[in-house]
Amino acid sequence: MGFTDQRFNVNLSILFTELPLLERPAAAAAAGFTAVELWWPWVDSPVPPQSELDALRDAIKDAGVQLTGLNFYAGQLPGPDRGALSVPGEESEKFRANIDVTADFAESLGCTALNALYGNRVEGVDPAEQDALALENLGLAARAADRVGAVLLIEALNRPESPLCPIVSAPRAIEVVDQVNAATGLDNARFLMDLYHLSMNGEDLSAVIEQYTAKTAHVQIADNPGRGAPGTGSLPLEELLDQLRKAGYDGYVGLEYKPGDSPSAESFGWLPPAARAAR
Repeated sequence: MGFTDQRFNVNLSILFTELPLLERPAAAAAAGFTAVELWWPWVDSPVPPQSELDALRDAIKDAGVQLTGLNFYAGQLPGPDRGALSVPGEESEKFRANIDVTADFAESLGCTALNALYGNRVEGVDPAEQDALALENLGLAARAADRVGAVLLIEALNRPESPLCPIVSAPRAIEVVDQVNAATGLDNARFLMDLYHLSMNGEDLSAVIEQYTAKTAHVQIADNPGRGAPGTGSLPLEELLDQLRKAGYDGYVGLEYKPGDSPSAESFGWLPPAARAAR
């Protein structure tokens, strides 16, 4: 099992970033991958011009890759993972404006997983107020995802890199998943299990897999320390992915690592070419 028995996709917001956005899907295909995912590509624009949406859609289709995951608008990414949906004022308004844009774009490409990043804590705002706003906005996102046949993903980040984020553990993310499902009655909120973030939080990854695989709809990986490719750090990623498979997870594993100083295409040596195409 291990790496050769998984379905991988490439996150084009952290890999192939040495290329313009519209060239990245074809670069992933040239490296042997058939599936990709993205953070919201327009960090300053929750509602970009239709021409830009169309151009990205065409680039993905022309490359022959499947878009399998997409973030809702989340503020300034890359950078400190901040999110937007629980930030009162302009940021949460941008998130709401983006909800249907993201859902419709995902539907046009058959993408069935939409990730909604919680926002950082804001000085002078009651955390309970932020959490109430978050639940309201996550409910709107869950309904939009349901409309296009997608799941809503809730992700835990890590405290060292995102010290103001309130979701920095698997149990807390699962708590939010359960709250959203209870509020909407749709049961389409699921956990995004990012093994890098969870390892940065010092969590027992094997225990997380054992406890929460049933509520997991997407997995992302990077090695630790360094957030590099598998084998550049000390995480037993091959063993952990084996455990996930045995626990019943058969979804995509997103490659969300930094390629280092070399071109992204040179960072996949750990994965045999025959194992890169989703099966």
